[in-house]
Amino acid sequence: MTWVPIDLNADLGEGFGRWTLTDDEQLLSVVTSANVACGFHAGDAATMRRVCELAAVRGVRIGAQVSYRDLAGFGRRAMDVPAAELAAEVAYQIGALEVFARAAGSRVSYVKPHGALYNRVVRDAEQAAAVVDGVLLADRTLPVLGLPGSRLHEAAAAAGLPVVAEAFGDRAYRADGSLLPRGQEGAVVTDPDEVVERSVSMARFGVVTAHCGSSVAVRARSLCLHGDTPGAVGLARKVREQLEASGVRVEAFA
Repeated sequence: MTWVPIDLNADLGEGFGRWTLTDDEQLLSVVTSANVACGFHAGDAATMRRVCELAAVRGVRIGAQVSYRDLAGFGRRAMDVPAAELAAEVAYQIGALEVFARAAGSRVSYVKPHGALYNRVVRDAEQAAAVVDGVLLADRTLPVLGLPGSRLHEAAAAAGLPVVAEAFGDRAYRADGSLLPRGQEGAVVTDPDEVVERSVSMARFGVVTAHCGSSVAVRARSLCLHGDTPGAVGLARKVREQLEASGVRVEAFA
């Protein structure tokens, strides 16, 4: 029996100029929600517009993937940004994507931090509050997608924003339910069968095996597969096929 319906999301639009990284068109035929880079860690105006148009045609929900201003480091470098500045930059990114989403006949349906910002707001209350302030400045109704139990979700819920719990099929977990940092061996799960098995386990039973071997409760409404990993399209298709074969309804949360 299915625990709850599951959303399948992926990071898209992560190119810049003539450089492309994610296979946006193919991934949009598999996922139900698209985390679109808003120009701070990747993406540019033309890419954002194209991805929004493709997503709108396919009925895929558009999410603003906000980041520290770090194109060179792909948003994965630790940065210290004053709270007021970070709030303004989060709102700026959401607003930029909203223009292209509206032009495509859709809208920005949720917000998800990226990379170093995502991991920072798991435990940093000040930075989490700044992200929430930015979301409130842009749209006081937007759901916030993030790690369950994070400071981000605490701040968002306190501000009256909907929160959506996220799990990762292709990232290793620590025993406390946080993600194993990318700099550590085994942080990214690359074996396709293992990614599928972990995804189905989290969607159906709300549990995953941590890097240390213990079982971790992971109750999530959305499952993320990274679009920049090798073979991402084929892997996403396999995950969706197995989720549906296991009786899980794959559908957007927003």
